[in-house]
Amino acid sequence: MSGKSAVVSRSAPAAIGPYSQAVRCGSWLFLSGQLPLDQAGVMAQGGVAEQTEQVILNLKAVLREAGLDLSAVVKTTVYMIDLKEFPAMNEVYAKHFPAPHPARATVQVAALPKAAAVEIEAVAALPQQEGT
Repeated sequence: MSGKSAVVSRSAPAAIGPYSQAVRCGSWLFLSGQLPLDQAGVMAQGGVAEQTEQVILNLKAVLREAGLDLSAVVKTTVYMIDLKEFPAMNEVYAKHFPAPHPARATVQVAALPKAAAVEIEAVAALPQQEGT
């Protein structure tokens, strides 16, 4: 198995705990859950749609640091504090993720860090190296 290495993007908010924004391991990039915080750590204003937009911007920033974009994402997990807001999140999500869409799970949770309404984590496939 290949070693693992952290991916850090200054275009996304810094981790708020002892974790990496993303970890590259073998053929995979594992992106930690992104909150709707801007680069300065300020919560996105508005509802679930605006928060989802910021979360996806943060995912894009981390992916870009690894030389990828959203088309490399194969799996996401969406955490929401209220599944009644699912349509608003889903509309924004659908605008950003190209077909074939990533596999996805969406779960309701009691709370998220920083009182966010939504958080999304992702797994992306790294390009295959020639000869592998």
